Amino acid sequence: MKDLDTTSTIDLLNKIMEFELAGVVRYTHYSLMVTGPNRIPIVEFFKAQAAESLTHAQEAGEIITGLEGHPSQRISLIEETHRHAVQDLLHESLAHEQRALGLYKDLLHLVENASVYLEEFARTKIGQEELHNLEIKKMLRDFI
Repeated sequence: MKDLDTTSTIDLLNKIMEFELAGVVRYTHYSLMVTGPNRIPIVEFFKAQAAESLTHAQEAGEIITGLEGHPSQRISLIEETHRHAVQDLLHESLAHEQRALGLYKDLLHLVENASVYLEEFARTKIGQEELHNLEIKKMLRDFI
């Protein structure tokens, strides 16, 4: 086992927390903007994504404080395209989920062989983000 780089781990977990908190805002906004005949299930999907993003942010924050760090009070930049067709929202969601996947892969690389708990945390989140990517791709198939 190698030693955990606590400072770098806290910094990356803060980036993850900020990104997940931005996801709460992003997905809440999306849930409000959906129109059309499939509105209800898509709104529920976005609300569930917002709730999950909040949970992920809280989990990252708990780890940060467990490592004696200080959780950020910021959120990542949220780009607003002002395009609110369901297809556009799903494409933006896919890009967001792919960025989240990259952050959790970075975390796994950082903590690998230094902390079993943090490795498992990262692997679990990677699995969840991969699943979200697959689900969104399925949702987009009818638009292609």
